[in-house]
Amino acid sequence: MTLKAGSILEGTVVNITNFGAFVDIDGKTGLVHISEVSDTYVKNIRDYLKEKDKVKVKVISVDDNGKISLSIKQAVPETKSYRPVEIDWQREKAKPNQGNFEDRLTKFLKDSEERFQDLKKHQDSRGRGCKRTSS
Repeated sequence: MTLKAGSILEGTVVNITNFGAFVDIDGKTGLVHISEVSDTYVKNIRDYLKEKDKVKVKVISVDDNGKISLSIKQAVPETKSYRPVEIDWQREKAKPNQGNFEDRLTKFLKDSEERFQDLKKHQDSRGRGCKRTSS
C-alpha cells in the first residue's frame, strides 16, 4: 500500500520520544511530532499516548527519502456546532447600566492614568539604588 498525503489511516504507536511518537502503519513507520498530537499544548507526550495505542493519523507528507510525517490532531474531523449561542435575556437585563460612551471613556481614561502613575512610581523607585561603577 502506498501512502499518500491527506490519507487518514489507523496505526499503532511503537515508540515514544520527547519530541514525538513513532506510529506503525501497515509495516511502515512514521513520526507524529509532539505539536501534531493535540490542539492544546503538549508538555509531556506520554500524558496523551502510550506504546501499543491504536491511533488514527493523517499522512501529512512522505519525502523522497521515505520519511513519513503524520498528525493525530488533523485526523480528527473538526466539529462545528451550528446551534446558535443561547443568551440569557433575563440576566442581560439584570446587568447594571454601563452608561453611555462618554461616561465609559472618562472612566477608562481615569483608570489608565492611575495605573500609569503607579507604574511610573514603581519604575522610579527601582532606579534609585546603588549604581555600579566600572573600574
